[in-house]
Amino acid sequence: NGLLCYKGEYHLLYQHNPYGVKWGNMHWGHAVSTDLVHWQELSEAFYPDHLGTCFSGSGVVDWHNTAGFQTGEEKPLICIYTSAGERFTQSLAYSNDRGRTWRKHSRNPVLEHIAGHNRDPKVIWHHPTSRWVMALYLDRDEYALFSSPDLRDWTRLCDLKLPGCSECPDFFP
Repeated sequence: NGLLCYKGEYHLLYQHNPYGVKWGNMHWGHAVSTDLVHWQELSEAFYPDHLGTCFSGSGVVDWHNTAGFQTGEEKPLICIYTSAGERFTQSLAYSNDRGRTWRKHSRNPVLEHIAGHNRDPKVIWHHPTSRWVMALYLDRDEYALFSSPDLRDWTRLCDLKLPGCSECPDFFP
């Protein structure tokens, strides 16, 4: 879900059920490593809430504090994930202490339900346009791209049909 690197430490944030091996009750776990081989598990990053359980997404470092979450010296680590409730929406959680504690954005969801079980936001910073870009699975073979100046307000850029693909989109500059 959210693999990111900040100050020489890799953060792996992952969707899982901490109470068993069966599907359901999805949380985001968190582990850190300095070499991508040896990992230390940390406390759960975040838990289900009134918007639903926590499905897949991605993690970023907000180097320019575009979302306005930074409170101290550390740059905010931000996770963009699917809140999988009655209607699937996209939400944010952030950390100002190198991922040791996480807080959900008070105005979640940041992207309302669009279609089907829209989920699995993949977000990158697009340097040439100074904005965030999100790829989002919508339904069947349908995807959409969105942009945002601040990770909170999203504009739909275009729709894509990718036959033979499903879920968890990824893309690269």
